[in-house]
Amino acid sequence: MTDFSLADLERIVDARSQADPSASWTAKLVAAGQAKAAKKLGEEAVETVIAAIEGDKAALTSETADLLYHLMVVLKIGGVALQDVMGELERRTSQSGLVEKASRKS
Repeated sequence: MTDFSLADLERIVDARSQADPSASWTAKLVAAGQAKAAKKLGEEAVETVIAAIEGDKAALTSETADLLYHLMVVLKIGGVALQDVMGELERRTSQSGLVEKASRKS
């Protein structure tokens, strides 16, 4: 088991986003902007879904790591803190998922 957390990943993404884009994939994605980063997130989401459908545990693990990393980059570019996302999850889990979904505005 590891003590590595999404908060750790958020800090790493933040630090690397400030590097020279020629020396850091994170900085390169941030410099390319939200459209590029979001497209990459979408690609990783599809790859994660494929790994899940195929039942390939190793691929699912790897693709999920890619997905979470790219999500952190998209959040960074969008100015959304992980703490805000976690707060929203906490709010939602304080009630039944069915009740929570029904309360959302269409």
